[in-house]
Amino acid sequence: MDPIKIALPKGRLLTPALTLLSQTGIIQVDPDLDFERRLTMHTTDGKWQFLLVKPADVPIYVEYGAADLGIAGKDVLLETGRQVCELADLGIGRCRLIVAVPEESRITKASDLVSGSRVATKFPRIAREYFATYGVQVDILKLNGSIELAPKAGLATAIVDITETGATLAQNQLRIVDEIRWVSARLICNRISYKLHYSLIQEILEKLQAGEERNVG
Repeated sequence: MDPIKIALPKGRLLTPALTLLSQTGIIQVDPDLDFERRLTMHTTDGKWQFLLVKPADVPIYVEYGAADLGIAGKDVLLETGRQVCELADLGIGRCRLIVAVPEESRITKASDLVSGSRVATKFPRIAREYFATYGVQVDILKLNGSIELAPKAGLATAIVDITETGATLAQNQLRIVDEIRWVSARLICNRISYKLHYSLIQEILEKLQAGEERNVG
């Protein structure tokens, strides 16, 4: 039987994702492999194949069936809007989607921004929908990195970004004025693969749930 393919995000989620999958007792990963330098790898038993891709690409691989399963942040799922089955909140990679402004700004909440204000973000879809709830038409500037620099450089009035501790925001003299939502990593599945591998996927979900219960206990 061909191996089940799992798309994993490179970066901050990769190590906790592999650790969590190994703890299920189903997937055995060689700890000596250099994951960040690889594009694909197989588990020691050959039953699983990992595709190591950029976080924003995980839902694409899963939607189109290049991967059966994937692990993606809820922020990525909201932003991409891909048609996948969201199976479980894995509880890893928890952070907040926030709106932040320079410390000296008079803005105290997102609704204080005037129409036409520039907002820098990696998440244009999320930002646009969020400000629309306040009836504020902002000018969304999509950046791919160093979002905190935009207000300093005079490029934007505010930013929409994710933060775990808020330390990077503070280092760049930014303060949070609104919290959009908490996000965390989710296990996702291709719709056809969910039917084809239903029993195995349910077994994985049961193992993950058992692991959560042990951690709580």
